[in-house]
Amino acid sequence: MVATSKIQNKIAAAAKDVLFAPVYLYQGRKIKRDTVRLPEPNGERHGSVQLDHASNESAAQNKPALHIMIVGDSAAAGVGSETQQEALVGKLIPILQQQPTINEQFAVLNWSLQATTGHTSFDILRRLYIMPAPNEPIDVMILSVGVNDTTSSVAVDKWQQQIKDIIAIAQRKFGVRELVFLSLPPMAQMPAIPAPLNNFVGAKASILDGILQQICRAHDNVTYMATDFPRMIAEHSNGTPIDIKVMFASDGFHPSSLMYGYWAQQLSELIVELLDSSNT
Repeated sequence: MVATSKIQNKIAAAAKDVLFAPVYLYQGRKIKRDTVRLPEPNGERHGSVQLDHASNESAAQNKPALHIMIVGDSAAAGVGSETQQEALVGKLIPILQQQPTINEQFAVLNWSLQATTGHTSFDILRRLYIMPAPNEPIDVMILSVGVNDTTSSVAVDKWQQQIKDIIAIAQRKFGVRELVFLSLPPMAQMPAIPAPLNNFVGAKASILDGILQQICRAHDNVTYMATDFPRMIAEHSNGTPIDIKVMFASDGFHPSSLMYGYWAQQLSELIVELLDSSNT
Protein backbone atom coordinates (compact mmCIF):
# COMPACT_ATOMS: atom_id res chain seq x y z
CA MET A 1 0.00 0.00 0.00
CA VAL A 2 2.84 2.40 0.83
CA ALA A 3 4.55 1.74 -2.51
CA THR A 4 1.24 2.21 -4.35
CA SER A 5 0.65 5.49 -2.55
CA LYS A 6 4.10 6.78 -3.54
CA ILE A 7 3.50 5.87 -7.18
CA GLN A 8 0.14 7.63 -7.12
CA ASN A 9 1.72 10.73 -5.61
CA LYS A 10 4.39 10.78 -8.33
CA ILE A 11 1.76 10.41 -11.05
CA ALA A 12 -0.27 13.24 -9.52
CA ALA A 13 2.81 15.47 -9.29
CA ALA A 14 3.75 14.73 -12.90
CA ALA A 15 0.21 15.51 -14.05
CA LYS A 16 0.29 18.78 -12.13
CA ASP A 17 3.61 19.75 -13.72
CA VAL A 18 2.20 19.08 -17.19
CA LEU A 19 -0.84 21.20 -16.36
CA PHE A 20 1.28 24.10 -15.10
CA ALA A 21 3.97 23.79 -17.80
CA PRO A 22 2.80 26.93 -19.70
CA VAL A 23 2.82 28.89 -16.44
CA TYR A 24 6.30 27.66 -15.56
CA LEU A 25 7.55 28.62 -19.00
CA TYR A 26 6.03 32.09 -18.83
CA GLN A 27 7.35 32.75 -15.33
CA GLY A 28 10.82 31.44 -16.21
CA ARG A 29 11.07 33.75 -19.20
CA LYS A 30 9.80 36.69 -17.16
CA ILE A 31 12.44 36.07 -14.48
CA LYS A 32 15.22 36.00 -17.08
CA ARG A 33 13.90 39.22 -18.62
CA ASP A 34 13.19 41.22 -15.47
CA THR A 35 15.67 40.04 -12.83
CA VAL A 36 18.56 42.42 -12.19
CA ARG A 37 21.86 40.90 -13.31
CA LEU A 38 24.31 41.42 -10.47
CA PRO A 39 28.01 41.35 -11.36
CA GLU A 40 30.69 39.30 -9.68
CA PRO A 41 32.27 41.46 -6.98
CA ASN A 42 35.67 43.03 -7.42
CA GLY A 43 38.53 41.93 -5.23
CA GLU A 44 41.37 39.48 -4.86
CA ARG A 45 40.78 35.85 -5.83
CA HIS A 46 43.88 34.39 -4.27
CA GLY A 47 46.15 35.26 -1.43
CA SER A 48 48.37 34.19 1.42
CA VAL A 49 48.05 35.25 5.05
CA GLN A 50 50.59 34.74 7.77
CA LEU A 51 49.17 33.09 10.85
CA ASP A 52 49.90 34.36 14.36
CA HIS A 53 53.10 32.78 15.65
CA ALA A 54 54.60 35.78 17.42
CA SER A 55 55.05 33.77 20.61
CA ASN A 56 56.97 30.94 18.95
CA GLU A 57 58.73 31.86 15.71
CA SER A 58 60.99 28.79 15.67
CA ALA A 59 58.02 26.45 15.93
CA ALA A 60 56.27 28.28 13.08
CA GLN A 61 59.16 27.50 10.73
CA ASN A 62 58.43 23.79 11.05
CA LYS A 63 54.72 24.06 10.37
CA PRO A 64 53.16 23.53 6.93
CA ALA A 65 50.93 25.85 4.97
CA LEU A 66 47.17 25.37 4.89
CA HIS A 67 45.83 25.37 1.32
CA ILE A 68 42.15 26.19 0.78
CA MET A 69 40.35 26.43 -2.57
CA ILE A 70 36.77 27.58 -3.14
CA VAL A 71 35.26 26.34 -6.40
CA GLY A 72 31.88 26.75 -8.01
CA ASP A 73 29.14 29.02 -9.23
CA SER A 74 27.98 32.59 -8.61
CA ALA A 75 27.44 32.00 -4.89
CA ALA A 76 31.06 30.90 -4.53
CA ALA A 77 32.08 33.89 -6.66
CA GLY A 78 30.29 36.20 -4.21
CA VAL A 79 27.52 37.57 -6.42
CA GLY A 80 25.20 39.62 -4.22
CA SER A 81 28.07 41.44 -2.52
CA GLU A 82 29.80 44.59 -3.74
CA THR A 83 33.32 43.36 -2.97
CA GLN A 84 35.01 40.04 -2.30
CA GLN A 85 35.61 41.22 1.27
CA GLU A 86 31.84 41.06 1.82
CA ALA A 87 31.46 37.73 0.00
CA LEU A 88 32.07 34.15 1.11
CA VAL A 89 35.84 34.05 0.71
CA GLY A 90 36.29 37.52 2.20
CA LYS A 91 34.28 36.53 5.28
CA LEU A 92 35.79 33.05 5.62
CA ILE A 93 39.53 33.70 5.52
CA PRO A 94 39.65 36.20 8.45
CA ILE A 95 37.57 33.82 10.59
CA LEU A 96 39.92 30.92 9.84
CA GLN A 97 42.91 33.16 10.52
CA GLN A 98 41.69 33.64 14.08
CA GLN A 99 41.07 29.96 14.85
CA PRO A 100 43.48 28.68 17.55
CA THR A 101 43.46 25.16 16.10
CA ILE A 102 44.56 26.42 12.68
CA ASN A 103 47.25 28.64 14.20
CA GLU A 104 48.58 25.68 16.15
CA GLN A 105 48.82 23.45 13.08
CA PHE A 106 49.84 25.82 10.26
CA ALA A 107 52.21 28.68 9.58
CA VAL A 108 50.51 30.20 6.54
CA LEU A 109 47.02 30.10 5.02
CA ASN A 110 47.05 30.07 1.21
CA TRP A 111 43.70 30.45 -0.52
CA SER A 112 42.26 30.74 -4.01
CA LEU A 113 38.83 31.30 -5.53
CA GLN A 114 37.88 29.48 -8.73
CA ALA A 115 34.26 30.35 -9.42
CA THR A 116 32.16 31.80 -12.23
CA THR A 117 28.55 32.91 -12.55
CA GLY A 118 26.38 30.36 -14.33
CA HIS A 119 28.66 27.40 -13.85
CA THR A 120 26.97 24.00 -13.71
CA SER A 121 28.48 20.77 -12.42
CA PHE A 122 29.75 20.11 -15.97
CA ASP A 123 31.39 23.55 -16.16
CA ILE A 124 33.07 23.02 -12.80
CA LEU A 125 34.30 19.59 -13.83
CA ARG A 126 35.73 21.03 -17.06
CA ARG A 127 37.39 23.84 -15.13
CA LEU A 128 39.09 21.37 -12.80
CA TYR A 129 40.36 19.40 -15.81
CA ILE A 130 41.77 22.53 -17.46
CA MET A 131 43.39 24.03 -14.35
CA PRO A 132 47.03 23.09 -13.77
CA ALA A 133 47.75 20.72 -10.92
CA PRO A 134 48.80 22.62 -7.78
CA ASN A 135 52.39 22.58 -6.55
CA GLU A 136 51.12 21.32 -3.19
CA PRO A 137 47.98 19.32 -2.34
CA ILE A 138 44.83 21.24 -1.42
CA ASP A 139 43.92 20.65 2.22
CA VAL A 140 40.30 21.79 1.92
CA MET A 141 38.30 22.30 -1.27
CA ILE A 142 34.86 23.88 -0.90
CA LEU A 143 32.32 23.45 -3.69
CA SER A 144 29.16 25.43 -4.38
CA VAL A 145 27.20 23.70 -7.15
CA GLY A 146 23.65 22.80 -8.09
CA VAL A 147 21.58 25.94 -8.61
CA ASN A 148 22.44 26.22 -12.30
CA ASP A 149 21.96 22.48 -12.76
CA THR A 150 18.48 22.93 -11.31
CA THR A 151 17.52 25.80 -13.60
CA SER A 152 19.03 24.08 -16.66
CA SER A 153 17.07 20.87 -15.99
CA VAL A 154 20.09 18.56 -15.82
CA ALA A 155 19.20 14.86 -15.89
CA VAL A 156 19.48 13.15 -12.52
CA ASP A 157 21.90 10.48 -13.76
CA LYS A 158 24.09 13.13 -15.39
CA TRP A 159 24.16 15.17 -12.16
CA GLN A 160 25.09 12.07 -10.19
CA GLN A 161 27.94 11.13 -12.53
CA GLN A 162 29.35 14.63 -12.73
CA ILE A 163 29.45 15.01 -8.94
CA LYS A 164 31.31 11.68 -8.74
CA ASP A 165 33.72 12.87 -11.44
CA ILE A 166 34.33 16.13 -9.56
CA ILE A 167 35.21 14.14 -6.44
CA ALA A 168 37.54 11.88 -8.42
CA ILE A 169 39.50 14.69 -10.08
CA ALA A 170 39.63 16.76 -6.89
CA GLN A 171 41.19 13.89 -4.97
CA ARG A 172 43.41 12.59 -7.76
CA LYS A 173 44.70 15.75 -9.44
CA PHE A 174 44.48 18.24 -6.58
CA GLY A 175 45.28 15.83 -3.75
CA VAL A 176 42.34 17.21 -1.77
CA ARG A 177 42.49 16.18 1.86
CA GLU A 178 38.93 17.25 2.75
CA LEU A 179 36.24 17.99 0.17
CA VAL A 180 33.18 19.96 1.29
CA PHE A 181 30.02 20.32 -0.80
CA LEU A 182 27.67 23.10 0.26
CA SER A 183 23.98 22.26 0.26
CA LEU A 184 21.74 23.71 -2.41
CA PRO A 185 19.91 26.82 -1.18
CA PRO A 186 16.15 26.85 -0.42
CA MET A 187 15.15 27.76 -3.97
CA ALA A 188 11.44 27.57 -3.18
CA GLN A 189 11.97 30.51 -0.82
CA MET A 190 13.91 32.72 -3.21
CA PRO A 191 12.00 36.03 -3.52
CA ALA A 192 12.82 36.25 -7.24
CA ILE A 193 10.94 33.03 -8.06
CA PRO A 194 7.12 33.40 -7.93
CA ALA A 195 4.57 30.70 -7.23
CA PRO A 196 3.89 28.13 -8.59
CA LEU A 197 7.30 28.04 -10.29
CA ASN A 198 9.06 28.29 -6.92
CA ASN A 199 7.60 24.99 -5.75
CA PHE A 200 8.54 23.27 -9.01
CA VAL A 201 12.12 24.57 -8.90
CA GLY A 202 12.38 23.89 -5.17
CA ALA A 203 11.32 20.27 -5.68
CA LYS A 204 13.94 19.80 -8.39
CA ALA A 205 16.62 21.34 -6.19
CA SER A 206 15.64 19.03 -3.33
CA ILE A 207 16.06 15.98 -5.57
CA LEU A 208 19.56 17.07 -6.64
CA ASP A 209 20.45 17.93 -3.05
CA GLY A 210 19.33 14.51 -1.85
CA ILE A 211 21.53 12.81 -4.45
CA LEU A 212 24.44 15.04 -3.43
CA GLN A 213 24.03 13.94 0.18
CA GLN A 214 24.04 10.26 -0.81
CA ILE A 215 27.18 10.63 -2.89
CA CYS A 216 29.01 12.48 -0.11
CA ARG A 217 28.13 9.74 2.40
CA ALA A 218 29.49 7.10 0.02
CA HIS A 219 32.96 8.71 -0.32
CA ASP A 220 35.75 9.05 2.21
CA ASN A 221 36.85 12.56 3.16
CA VAL A 222 33.87 14.11 1.40
CA THR A 223 31.44 16.11 3.52
CA TYR A 224 28.03 17.57 2.78
CA MET A 225 27.34 20.78 4.70
CA ALA A 226 23.67 21.54 5.20
CA THR A 227 23.42 25.31 5.55
CA ASP A 228 21.76 26.03 8.88
CA PHE A 229 19.22 28.66 7.80
CA PRO A 230 17.13 28.42 11.01
CA ARG A 231 20.27 29.18 13.04
CA MET A 232 21.15 32.10 10.79
CA ILE A 233 17.70 33.60 11.17
CA ALA A 234 17.55 32.96 14.91
CA GLU A 235 20.94 34.60 15.56
CA HIS A 236 20.12 37.61 13.41
CA SER A 237 16.62 38.14 14.74
CA ASN A 238 17.33 37.72 18.49
CA GLY A 239 14.13 35.74 18.78
CA THR A 240 11.86 38.11 16.86
CA PRO A 241 10.31 37.12 13.52
CA ILE A 242 12.16 38.39 10.44
CA ASP A 243 11.63 38.17 6.72
CA ILE A 244 13.80 35.53 5.03
CA LYS A 245 14.36 38.13 2.30
CA VAL A 246 17.22 39.58 4.36
CA MET A 247 19.17 36.43 3.49
CA PHE A 248 19.02 37.32 -0.21
CA ALA A 249 20.61 40.06 -2.29
CA SER A 250 18.68 42.75 -4.16
CA ASP A 251 18.01 40.39 -7.06
CA GLY A 252 16.10 38.05 -4.75
CA PHE A 253 18.21 35.14 -5.97
CA HIS A 254 21.77 35.33 -4.66
CA PRO A 255 22.93 35.39 -1.03
CA SER A 256 23.19 38.71 0.76
CA SER A 257 26.39 39.78 2.54
CA LEU A 258 24.61 38.91 5.80
CA MET A 259 24.05 35.37 4.60
CA TYR A 260 27.64 35.07 3.36
CA GLY A 261 28.77 35.97 6.87
CA TYR A 262 26.71 33.25 8.55
CA TRP A 263 27.67 30.82 5.82
CA ALA A 264 31.37 31.54 6.42
CA GLN A 265 30.97 31.10 10.18
CA GLN A 266 29.34 27.69 9.83
CA LEU A 267 31.89 26.66 7.22
CA SER A 268 34.82 27.70 9.41
CA GLU A 269 33.49 25.57 12.26
CA LEU A 270 33.25 22.57 9.92
CA ILE A 271 36.76 23.10 8.53
CA VAL A 272 38.27 23.20 12.02
CA GLU A 273 36.36 20.05 12.93
CA LEU A 274 37.55 18.22 9.80
CA LEU A 275 41.19 19.25 10.26
CA ASP A 276 41.08 18.20 13.91
CA SER A 277 39.57 14.80 13.13
CA SER A 278 42.06 14.11 10.34
CA ASN A 279 44.96 14.66 12.76
CA THR A 280 43.64 12.31 15.46
